[in-house]
Amino acid sequence: MNQKMELENKTVGEFLFDCLKNEGVTEIFGVPGDFNFSLLDTLEKYEDIQFINGRNELNAGYAADAYARLRGLSAMITTFGVGEMSACNSVAGAYSENVPLIHIAGSPKSQEQQEKKLLHHTLMDGDFDVFHRMYEQITIYSAKVTPENAALEIPKAINMAKVHQKPVYLVMAIDQVTEKVVPHLEAEEDAKTTSSASLHQAGEHAQALLSQAKNAVILTDNMAYRKRLGGKVKELAEGMNAPVAALMQGKGGFDETHPFFIGVYSGEFGDENVRRIVEEADVIISVGLIRSDMNMAKYTASLDSARMIDIHPEFTKIGAAQYMNLMAEDMLEALAGIKFTQEAPEPARFPYEEVTEFQEEPIQAKYYYPRIQKMLKSQDILVVETGTFTYGMSQIRLPKGADYIAQGGWQSIGYATPAAFGASVAAKDRRVILFTGDGSLQLTVQEISSMLANGCKPIIFVLNNQGYTIEKYLNVQVEIEKQDYNDIPLWNYTKLTEVFGGEAYTAAVKTMGELDSAIEAAEQQDQLAIIELQTSESMDAPEYLKKMREMLEKQKQQSE
Repeated sequence: MNQKMELENKTVGEFLFDCLKNEGVTEIFGVPGDFNFSLLDTLEKYEDIQFINGRNELNAGYAADAYARLRGLSAMITTFGVGEMSACNSVAGAYSENVPLIHIAGSPKSQEQQEKKLLHHTLMDGDFDVFHRMYEQITIYSAKVTPENAALEIPKAINMAKVHQKPVYLVMAIDQVTEKVVPHLEAEEDAKTTSSASLHQAGEHAQALLSQAKNAVILTDNMAYRKRLGGKVKELAEGMNAPVAALMQGKGGFDETHPFFIGVYSGEFGDENVRRIVEEADVIISVGLIRSDMNMAKYTASLDSARMIDIHPEFTKIGAAQYMNLMAEDMLEALAGIKFTQEAPEPARFPYEEVTEFQEEPIQAKYYYPRIQKMLKSQDILVVETGTFTYGMSQIRLPKGADYIAQGGWQSIGYATPAAFGASVAAKDRRVILFTGDGSLQLTVQEISSMLANGCKPIIFVLNNQGYTIEKYLNVQVEIEKQDYNDIPLWNYTKLTEVFGGEAYTAAVKTMGELDSAIEAAEQQDQLAIIELQTSESMDAPEYLKKMREMLEKQKQQSE
């Protein structure tokens, strides 16, 4: 049966799900609402994709975000207006973090929209395009899908999400989802290809720079991870004998068990040896670098552009020159072909290699981060919340095949719990470990209910440090003890699964001995586990955060 005949027998909804199925999507997240009923009814009958009902649209978006990071693409369905506005923070986060997510919104009947009727879930002004216009600002592509354009718009949107690693937005009227697709010849997408002239010029420039160098270092970041360039970077590193460091937003994109991996480069706040190797290198080869305040450690990082070969997905910068239409894969291969080698880097030392065995020591960052690193296994999925965990976990050395999920750029507090749910759905045969704080968990705790309802069994570490410790560290304008607005209500976190009607292993620990016992017990369970780390000192934090606080205080003093 040719494509035209297939389309003639497909509704808009069926065609949408066929396209998603072809991309490997087997679950779609979302929340039902009266304007997306036709989408959900169609999906209910569709055998190859399951609808995963979230507790709210924001959480569904976070779950879809993590799913896409592991599977390459995800989808979410919301209702018009209230649903899509609840989800927009998660979509903006996907845009900031370079995550390919398809957001599908069900809208009112087409006739009602044409008549500008005042309907619920609207702004009561007859404008049915207002939310579409909003989403244009936080997606790489958006479209109002109709039976006449579905055959063109749906594949185009999916392709845009994959190529640009960004979210896209599709809105569909409830009555048109069940109408037949009007056939079109498949649109040919412009394939991204490398300009041979750019590749030649960039290769010569890189060769000239390297010919004057004695040593080089490689930095990997966000887009190297998203574009799965770790293998190419590994080949380059081994050919050059070059040490490799990750940036905070790109952690997990390179095999951290590789002998050439030296750690995470974090300016003045991270490991001093990593900083020395990176900043003293004659040439720095960066892959997917984002010069954000997070990656640049509040701009204490010192990366000299004149000594950099700065590779991006579709262009490369070398010094002041910029070479366009140059795909990262091709530039990495060109560099691998340049004759340059140096002495192999010495084995690196990592911050959390030594585990303190004192059983009665209270829960403190300097003790529990090494213990966490010790428990990690190959293929684990680590989901890390924004907060003190962000900075401590960045220095963890990941085991082979592990994935690291965190919002290094968007940093929306509450992201990690629903993201851990999405990761559990995406990779049912892998262990998911969630690291979240008490304040963050209180924002999106409902998704523990979704985990239980869907048979997910992550290990959840809840750091109970009596409030928003990260905010207390970052706010140097007032004395720490006076920040009452950063305090939160005290919850009994180990009782949460009882509230949500499920069973789990739970433990509240105050000493390192109790933590050791809890980890051992959790790993033997075939169920969800919650381990609450109860700190006696609310300002306990990893060294990275303490160094950042010192710098902020110095800056405050200098400005007074």
